[in-house]
Parts: sequence; structure tokens; C-alpha cells
Amino acid sequence: MKNSRLRRGAEETMRCVWLADTLLANHIVIKIIKEEGLMLVTITGKRNEEILATTSRRIAEVFEKRHADVLRDIEELGCSDDFRKRNFALSEYKATGNNKSYKEYIITRDGFSILAMGYTGEKAMRFKEAYIVAFNEMEAELKRIYTERQQWEIERAKGVMIRHILTDTIKMKIADSPNKRFVYPNYTKMIYKAIFGKTLKELQEEYGVKPKETIRDYITAEQLKEIESMEMLVSSLINIGMGYDEIKTFINEKCVMKLAA
Repeated sequence: MKNSRLRRGAEETMRCVWLADTLLANHIVIKIIKEEGLMLVTITGKRNEEILATTSRRIAEVFEKRHADVLRDIEELGCSDDFRKRNFALSEYKATGNNKSYKEYIITRDGFSILAMGYTGEKAMRFKEAYIVAFNEMEAELKRIYTERQQWEIERAKGVMIRHILTDTIKMKIADSPNKRFVYPNYTKMIYKAIFGKTLKELQEEYGVKPKETIRDYITAEQLKEIESMEMLVSSLINIGMGYDEIKTFINEKCVMKLAA
């Protein structure tokens, strides 16, 4: 009985040592891949239709295989045509140093899983696990992007209503004059300068805003929310009879106090 317990204890110790060694080895593989800047998995596809994918070239690089061999492995997979169409998209790339086009495949998570089944050995197993980690990390990133995008769309819709409030306030509260049509643009520029510390033109150049686009298409949901708050404040200050210069001083002081807080 005592020998049996000792044997089980020794086996458990050996199992724990093996598990620790395996985890350490996998951690090292993943760490090396990250340090070398290899993006195992990327987010690709049209807006709101993005998928997680890797490429046949990246798989060849990570699994230390010839790209031609990986292409052959893909093309010889015994999967259905429907599965192949959904998970292995034929693409092309240009090699550095020449202008020739070469084929490659863009591969989904399911496609990678099927392909990687055929790669065996201790090193291949570690690379498979590194890929699983990469897919999981990018899946979390894609969820974050979708959440942020949804919030951005909400703030963008709110912003339209708030701008209507500001323009209506200007129409009702500011006396008619030849320069009245410049009031809203001037307040908008003032708000951008207060929030970002840059002129509208500087922001447009920084974000690469194209003609007929607006800077609001390029900034985050949080920044949109900040602009909305400032526009509501400007509407309120106009309503109580404050003029442009008074509002500008008030807002600048408010921003200084916020930075100092």
C-alpha cells in the first residue's frame, strides 16, 4: 500500500514536471514569435464582415516549411468544395525585389485547423498552440473593435441631433447679419481647438481627411462624446446671452481646469 502511494506520488510529480516543461516551452515559442514581430493572425475583410485569417506564406514561415509544400498540402486536402471555398481564398502577392505575382491562400481559423492536423511532431504541436493563442487574442480584439464601432455609431447619431440643437440655437438667439452663416463653423473650430489643441485644418491633415469627408468620421467614440458635450455647453451659453468671445474664454478656462485636475 505504501509503495503504491509512493509510486502514484512519483508519477504525479513527473506529470507536473512534464506539464510545467511543456507550458514553459510553449510560452517560449509564443514569446519568440511575438518578439520577432510575426503576426500569425490578422483581421481581414470588408467593414462589419471581418474575419480572422492567416496566410499560407505565414504558415510556411512559422512551421519552417517551403511555401510550395504548404500550397500543395492545401490543394491536396480531402475537404469538400464548399469547405474549401469558405476557408481557403486564393490570393496573390508580389515578392520583394521583383514585380512578379505569386499565389498564396488566405486561410480562416477552420481552414487552419484542418490543414494543421497533418503537421506532426513536438515543434509542430508548439506552433499549433501558438496559433491557437493568436487566434484567441485576435478574436478578443475583433470583439473589442465591433463594440467600439457600435458605440461610435451611437455617438455619431447623437452628434447629428446635438448639431441640430446648436444650429437651431444660433438661428433663434443670434441676430441676423452677413456673417451669421460663419457662426456655426467658428464655434466648431473653437471646440476642436479646445479639445484637441489643434486647428481643424491641422486635424484634417493629421488624419488624412479627404474632400467631402468630416473629421468626425476619423475620431473615436469617446472623442465624439467630448465634442457633443462641448456643443451642448455652447448651446446653453448662447441661450443665456453670452457672446462668442465670452464663450471662447469660458471654454478655454474650462479646458485648462480639466487638464489641471
